[in-house]
Amino acid sequence: MYKETIKNIFLPDGRKIEISTGKLAKQSDGAVVVKMGDCMLLATVVSATDVKEDVDFMPLSVEYKEKYAAMGKIPGGFLKREARPSDSEILVCRLVDRALRPLFPEDFHAETFVTINLISGDKNIMPDSLAGLAASAALAVSDIPFNGPISEVRVARIGGNFKINPSAEELAMADLEIMVGATIDNILMVEGEMSEVSEAEMLEAIKIAHEAIKEQCKAQIELAEELGKTVKREYCHETNDEELKKKIHADTYQKVYEVAKLGEGKDKRKELFANVKKEFIAQYSEEEQAELNMYLVNKYYHDVEKEAVRNLILDEGIRLDGRKTNQIRPIWCEVDYLPGAHGSAVFTRGETQSLTSVTLGTKLDEQMIDSVMEKGYKKFLLHYNFPPFSTGDARASRGVSRREIGHGNLAFRALEKMIPTDDKVNPYTIRIVSDILESNGSSSMATVCAGSLALMDSGIKLKKQVSGIAMGLITDTTTGKFAVLSDILGDEDHLGDMDFKVTGTADGITATQMDIKVDGLPYEVLETALLQAREGRLHILGILNECISKPREDYKPHAPRIVKMIIDKDMIGSVIGPGGKIIQEMQAVSGATITIEEIDGKGVVSIAASDKESIDIAIGRINNIVIGPEAGEVYDGVIKTITNFGAFVEIMPGREGLLHVSEIDWKRIANVEDVLKVGDPIQVKLLEVEKGGKLKLSRKVLLPRPPRESNDKK
Repeated sequence: MYKETIKNIFLPDGRKIEISTGKLAKQSDGAVVVKMGDCMLLATVVSATDVKEDVDFMPLSVEYKEKYAAMGKIPGGFLKREARPSDSEILVCRLVDRALRPLFPEDFHAETFVTINLISGDKNIMPDSLAGLAASAALAVSDIPFNGPISEVRVARIGGNFKINPSAEELAMADLEIMVGATIDNILMVEGEMSEVSEAEMLEAIKIAHEAIKEQCKAQIELAEELGKTVKREYCHETNDEELKKKIHADTYQKVYEVAKLGEGKDKRKELFANVKKEFIAQYSEEEQAELNMYLVNKYYHDVEKEAVRNLILDEGIRLDGRKTNQIRPIWCEVDYLPGAHGSAVFTRGETQSLTSVTLGTKLDEQMIDSVMEKGYKKFLLHYNFPPFSTGDARASRGVSRREIGHGNLAFRALEKMIPTDDKVNPYTIRIVSDILESNGSSSMATVCAGSLALMDSGIKLKKQVSGIAMGLITDTTTGKFAVLSDILGDEDHLGDMDFKVTGTADGITATQMDIKVDGLPYEVLETALLQAREGRLHILGILNECISKPREDYKPHAPRIVKMIIDKDMIGSVIGPGGKIIQEMQAVSGATITIEEIDGKGVVSIAASDKESIDIAIGRINNIVIGPEAGEVYDGVIKTITNFGAFVEIMPGREGLLHVSEIDWKRIANVEDVLKVGDPIQVKLLEVEKGGKLKLSRKVLLPRPPRESNDKK
């Protein structure tokens, strides 16, 4: 038997979300079912009771899985079962992880697993907007220490009005769409895309989302109180040495501060910081060093580095590389770097570099999406690669990481709305690949800049140039001092309180991603960061426009050209042929790629090739089929069959006519096979299209007529 407890939440428009617990997965530390309409998510959380030694981070794993049965589907592929997570599932995992991770106590280091399963689907409900709520509610009804609750909602602006958790159909009409994660008091995470909106409009959307989140957090608190889950488990995951901590601080702080002030590059700075730690350890004898707890030495020294760097920025406005807080690192970029690509660019900002290529393909290159909640095709793809050598790491690259998928998705959203959707302007499937060759600071923003340059280099009619910048934040909650940092370094991201990425054109924001690691961040600070980001974004745009300010007039010579033909939908089958025989033959003969689809009751034929001759051959063959054979025209045919009364000649794909024995030559032919062979090419003239569509052909009329024999007697 079980006792189920249910809590209801109402969205601003009256729609209901139900949280229930006590019925399913009772052996986990916490389990809830979140239901909205027919959409149901089962979220569970389990945390280990024992802890590995010398762990100084939160080993949190978040998994999100959509079950095909949730929408009455059977998975495709050979295995017919759910396999590795899709990109969309990984992106949901990252959204939830980023909101949960900062709220576990700093000294809590037990392995913790949050699992969210879509167990029932509703085509009108997007489950990702409920995943954060489900994960937090599972923690709320557990005894796992957590400084929440949190929730996440999607807010979209549709027709000028904001809506919380819209449907996929409504979302397609939105000009602003963001996911926001927050506690009752503080914003934790923002991610989304927009159609060139202002900073003020984005802040308004965040505030509206936060109001809805507050109600969802209150419901979780009430649920935990009702279940008596407000007291969390006791734990002790750290052993500290206060005397060692004080000594490390006293002996190294000023030295670290002075190194940070030098403004050295990444590698030199790393070496100098390491030397300070070595000097501290060297004061001990070999016997004493053997007694030192090196785990604690490394931990406390890291804390000193963090404190010194933050104080240097707050007190003197000096950053690790010597820049001012709003200063952008030197940038150089170029286009057309890769002669074999259809478009390419190199973008280098400080010690971060992206080599990006653009490939133009046909409809056959579109990516098929066949997930639980979505089915369709994508004609714009962006892939981001972060090899270990980009940061000087000596290790192998093993597949695509979740980080690479997340960074690629952000760059994708930044550029997507600037790519023309009209087939007449952009008939291509586009794939952008960003390979990060160096990294110290936001490589996703380098990808946005390089991607924008490469698209223009390819000749794609990009609506506007797009740039991106990563912002950081250093705060002191005791004094109220804060510093917003433009174009942050990797170390500033690691040691700071915020990572805020903003992309856009000269006219507004196209995408954003924000993670906040500190409590009580006022909206005024967010506004300051957004306005400073705009200044940096416009500065970078100026440099991009100096490199290339508008799309090239034409595509590269080796890029495919795509020509579209409109045919009667009744002729689609004739062009394709039985089993695709005719269209395959046309592609083989012409060298062009041919695709056909029915759109708005018409047949749309796309012909792609890198040379005009191939396209012309394909067009000619299609016209022959669509227009049909015309009497009086001469055709290059192929002999398909020989009979005792003549031969059947194919004059166009799928159309054969009779070449009667009397029409082969002016002289009498006794045996057709003495003159013609199956497979031989032959030129014939169409004499007549008889009733019923039969074709009457002649070869002899194309041959010189022999002179008549004289009747004079010798």
